[in-house]
Amino acid sequence: MRELTRTEAIDLVGRFEAGQEIPEQMRADVRLLGSLLGRVLRESGSPGLYEDVERLRIATIQAYTDETPAAFERATAIADSFTVQRADEVARAFTSYFHLVNLAEEHQRVRILRERDGRPEKESVTDSVAAAFVRLASEVGDDTALSRLQALRFHPVFTAHPTEARRRAVSSSIRRLSTLLDEHDASLRNGADQRRAERRMVEEIDTMWRTAPLRAEKPSPVDEVRSVMAVFDETLYTAIPHVYRRIDDALQGPAAGSRAPVVRPFVRIGSWVGGDRDGNPFVTASITRKAAKIASEHVLLGLERTANRIGRTLTLDAATTPPSDALTALWYALRAADEDAADEIAKRSPDEPHRRIMLLIARRIEATRVRDADRAYRTPSQLLGDLKVVQDSLVAAGAPRQAYGHLQQMLWQVETFGFHLAELEVRQHSAVHAKVLAELDAGGERSELTEEVLDVFRSIAYLQDRYGPRAAGRYIVSFTQSAQDLANVHRLAAYAAGPEGTAPVLDVIPLFETFADLQAAPGILAEIVEHPEFAARLADTGRRLEVMLGYSDSSKDVGPVAANLALYAAQEQIAQWADETKIELTLFHGRGGALGRGGGPANSAILAQPPHSVDGRFKLTEQGEVIFARYGDSSIAMRHIDQVAAAVLLASAPSIEDRNSQAAARFAAVAETMDAASRERFYALVKAPGFAPWFAQVTPMEEIGLLALGSRPARRGLSVESLEDLRAIPWVFAWTQARINLAGWFGLGTALEAVGDADLLTDAYDQWPLFRTMIDNVAMSLAKADARIARRYLDLGDRTDLADLVMEEMEITRSWVVHLTGGTELLGNRPVLQRAVKMRSPYVDALSLLQLRSLRALREAALEGRDADPDQQRLLLLSVSGVAAGLQNTG
Repeated sequence: MRELTRTEAIDLVGRFEAGQEIPEQMRADVRLLGSLLGRVLRESGSPGLYEDVERLRIATIQAYTDETPAAFERATAIADSFTVQRADEVARAFTSYFHLVNLAEEHQRVRILRERDGRPEKESVTDSVAAAFVRLASEVGDDTALSRLQALRFHPVFTAHPTEARRRAVSSSIRRLSTLLDEHDASLRNGADQRRAERRMVEEIDTMWRTAPLRAEKPSPVDEVRSVMAVFDETLYTAIPHVYRRIDDALQGPAAGSRAPVVRPFVRIGSWVGGDRDGNPFVTASITRKAAKIASEHVLLGLERTANRIGRTLTLDAATTPPSDALTALWYALRAADEDAADEIAKRSPDEPHRRIMLLIARRIEATRVRDADRAYRTPSQLLGDLKVVQDSLVAAGAPRQAYGHLQQMLWQVETFGFHLAELEVRQHSAVHAKVLAELDAGGERSELTEEVLDVFRSIAYLQDRYGPRAAGRYIVSFTQSAQDLANVHRLAAYAAGPEGTAPVLDVIPLFETFADLQAAPGILAEIVEHPEFAARLADTGRRLEVMLGYSDSSKDVGPVAANLALYAAQEQIAQWADETKIELTLFHGRGGALGRGGGPANSAILAQPPHSVDGRFKLTEQGEVIFARYGDSSIAMRHIDQVAAAVLLASAPSIEDRNSQAAARFAAVAETMDAASRERFYALVKAPGFAPWFAQVTPMEEIGLLALGSRPARRGLSVESLEDLRAIPWVFAWTQARINLAGWFGLGTALEAVGDADLLTDAYDQWPLFRTMIDNVAMSLAKADARIARRYLDLGDRTDLADLVMEEMEITRSWVVHLTGGTELLGNRPVLQRAVKMRSPYVDALSLLQLRSLRALREAALEGRDADPDQQRLLLLSVSGVAAGLQNTG
C-alpha cells in the first residue's frame, strides 16, 4: 500500500479528528499541545524524528479508519523498520503525546465542572449530595433524610499497589503544564500573556521530553508514602472542606455561613501505604511508624498554617465583638503555658481577643508537631474543644459569619483528618499469622519473621498513643478462610503486649477474596462475632463491624462474570445477616482501577448494590493511577467526592432498594445460568494444560515485573507454571498491554449466549442495575481492546486452540454487548466516552506495534538461548508505560 502524500495525510487527519466531534475548546488545547510537542521533537530529538513520528501516526490513523489488512500491514512495517534507538524515541514521543492529551481532557472536564457549578438544572440526582438529599427527602421525609445525611460516611483508602506507570517527575511536570494552560485560557488572544504562557509550555514540554521516562529503581515504601502526601498537600486538605461547604450552601441557601452547618464531615481518609505488608517484605514495623509520622507532620503543618491565617484575619475588636467568659478563661490557660509568646501577641493585638487565641492555638499546634510536651495538644479533641470555644464566643458576640466561615472549615479539617491525616491500616496474610503462632506456641527461639510480626502490634499501640486512637487499629486479614484466622490476630496482639502489657485497640477486618471464601463469608462472620475479643469490641463500638471484599482475586479465580455475581450474593447475604443480628455493617470494597479488578464508575456501582449493603457507608480502595486521576486536581476531586457521596446517600432510598431487590429476584434464573456458563468457559481457558506459561509467552507479563512501579513484588512466589502465585494486578496489566483486556470480559459472551433470549436480556439491561453496570463496563473494556493487535500477541504463542478460544469469545461478547446497548458499535450509548477512546486508539496502536516488535525479538532470543537485548527490553518497558498512559489503565 502506497504512502500518502502530505495533502492526503492532512486531509485524513482532519477527517479523523472531525469524526470524533471533540468540543472546540478541547480540540484547540490538543492542537496547541501537540504542536508544541512537535516543536520540541524538531528542536531536541534526533534528525528526522518528527518525520518518523508523523509517518507512523498517519499510518495508524489510516489503518484505524479503513480497517483493511493492507493498511494495518503498512503501519506494522513502519514500526518494524525503525532501528531500536529510533523506535525508543518514537515510543517516548507518543507517550509524551498521551500525557498531553490526558491533560487536555482533564482541563476540559474542569471547564465543564465550572460551567455546571451551582446550577441545579445542569445536575442529575446522582451528581451531588444536595440533589440526592432532595430526592431522598421526597421519599422518606426531611427529618429522616437529614439524619441519614449527618450519618453519611465515605471512606477512600489509598493503597501503594503498583499501578502508576508514570514517574512522579513526569506527574509534577504535567501539573505545572496544567497551571500554564489555565493562564493561557485567561490571557488575551495573541497578547503578551498568551505568548509568555506558550513559551513556558514549550519549556515544560521540553523538560518532560528530556526527563527519563522510566524509574531507575523501584520506589521504597517511604517514597510511596511521600507520593500520596503530595495529593493531600495539593488537593485534599482544602478540597474536602470545600465539598462540605458547597453542600451546606446548596441546602441552606442564603442562610449558609450565618448559622451552624447542617453538614457533618463525612469523609475519612484511610491508607495502606506503609501498612500493607501482605507479600511485601519491604514494609516493616519501622516503615509503618515512619509512614504515620510523615502523614502527621503534613496535617499538623497544614492545621498550623490554617490557624495562623485565620488568626491574622480575625481582627475583631473587643468593643464590637466581646469575648465570652470561656474565651477569656482559655486565654489565661494558653498564656500560662506559653507566656512570652502570649505577651508578644497581646502587645500586637491588644483589643483583639479572638485573634490572640487563634495565634496561640497555632503555636500549640506547632508544639504538637515538634513534640514539645509542655504545650502540645494530647488529642485532636482537645484542639476541637479550643476551636469550639472560639466559635461559640463569636456566635454569642453576634459574629456568626466569622464563626461559621473559615473557622468552620478548620473545624471540619480537624474532624476529618485529626492529627494523623489518614487512618493507617495494616494488612497481612492469614498464613503468616498461622505460621508465627505455631512457632510461638511451640516455645523456643523466635525467628526474625515472628519478631517483626509482633513488632507491628507494638507499633500500632505506639501510634494510637502518639496520634490518637483513630490513627491506626484496623487490621485486615488477607485470605480469611475461617473464624480462627481472625481470632489469631488477637492472640498475636496478646503475645506482643506480654503478660503485663496492654494490647492495642484493634478492629480486625476479614478480607474474603476467592470465590470459595465469598461463599463461606456469612458462616465465618456468624462464628467470629461470638469470639470474646470480637464481642467486646462490638460492644465498645455500638456493634459496628467492617468486612472487606476482594474483587481482584475472585475475578482471577472464576472470571469476571461469576466474580461479580458472587460478590453481589455475598453482599446480600452478609447484609441480611448483619440486619438480623443488629450489626452496623460497613462493606469495604477492594476495587482496583481496571475493570478486571472491580474498576469503573463508582457511583453507578454503588447504586447497583443489594439492599442494606450500603446504608450510608461506603469504603473502597483507591490505587495507582486512580488516585491521581480522581484526586490530583482539586475541581475533579471535589466532583468525585460529591458524586460518590450522593450515590451512597441515595442507595438507601426505598425506590433504589426496591428496584435492586425486585430485579435480583426477577432475574435470578438469568444470573444462575450466566454464572455456570461463564465459569465453565473461563475454566476451559485458564485450567487448560500449559495455560500459565502460554499466558506468559503471549503477553508482557514477566517483563512487567521489570518495571519499577512499586515496592511490592509482582508474585507471591516465583513459578511461571502457576497462576496461583501471580498477583491480580499483573494478571490484569498484562492482558491490558496485549490489547485483549481479557480480565474484564472473558466468559460474558458465552454467558449471554447460554441465556439466549435477546428480549429477556434487553429487559435485564433496562431494569437490573447490576447487569447494566456489568454490560457497560465490559463495553468500555472491549472498546479499549483491538482484535487485530490482540491476534498478533496471541500468535507469539504456539497454542492456536487457546488463541482461537480467546478471539472467539471476544467476538461473541462484542456482538452481544453492542446488541444490548442498542447501538451499532461499542459505547454507542455513551458518546463522550466513545469519542475519548476513538481519539486515542490509533496512537495506542502505534505503541502496541512498537511493543510487539520488541516482544517478538525478546521471545526469539529466549527460544534461541540468547541473552535478552537490553535495548529491546527498554523499548518494551517504554511502550508499556506509553500504552498505560494511552489507555489510562494499568492494573
